[in-house]
Amino acid sequence: MAILEDISALLQKGKAKEVKELVQQAIDQGIGARAILEQGLLDGMDVIGGKFKRNEVFVPEVLMAARAMNAGTALLKPLLATAGVEATGKVVIGTVKGDLHDIGKNLVRMMMEGKGLEVIDLGVDVSAEKFIAAVHEHHPDIVALSALLTTTMSEMKVIIDALNNAGLRDKVNVMIGGAPVSEGFCTSIGADAYTADAASASDGAIALIKRKAA
Repeated sequence: MAILEDISALLQKGKAKEVKELVQQAIDQGIGARAILEQGLLDGMDVIGGKFKRNEVFVPEVLMAARAMNAGTALLKPLLATAGVEATGKVVIGTVKGDLHDIGKNLVRMMMEGKGLEVIDLGVDVSAEKFIAAVHEHHPDIVALSALLTTTMSEMKVIIDALNNAGLRDKVNVMIGGAPVSEGFCTSIGADAYTADAASASDGAIALIKRKAA
């Protein structure tokens, strides 16, 4: 459908105002909210995610595309709720205690939302206790931990230990990421997945959720 292709194309260019207008037009034309979301907005974010992974676009373009996506989904949310359309999964994300970096975490959140996931963002400097409380409250599929400092990496293990002690570890998958983090570190602390960038993180989250549902 041409209007959905136009929504995708405009989203890729970061044209939030135009995306919002076209989403409203599509709604007025009687196109289903799920189709607008999947074939328009999510399709556009998928393209941006692939380009970001291949270094064809950079952080500013991703931020602009995410802004355009948010403008469109704001109109769709009440319609999706009425139609009983649920997010494909739920993620609790945060930068660990002692670490105030948030650009990487914010990019991961945007890319995950661009895959249709519901993301609860706890912000930065998040203690193990806050992560545990969020798991109790939101019942996520995934807990995503970010750290940009070598001095705060160890906090990831503290959080996994806390999940174990609270009897929650087998209920959630734990993803980790950040500049100093590696696949080897992921294995050593007992996390479920490590990804090197925001686009890979969103793909990895979907893969984990599908595996859990299987």
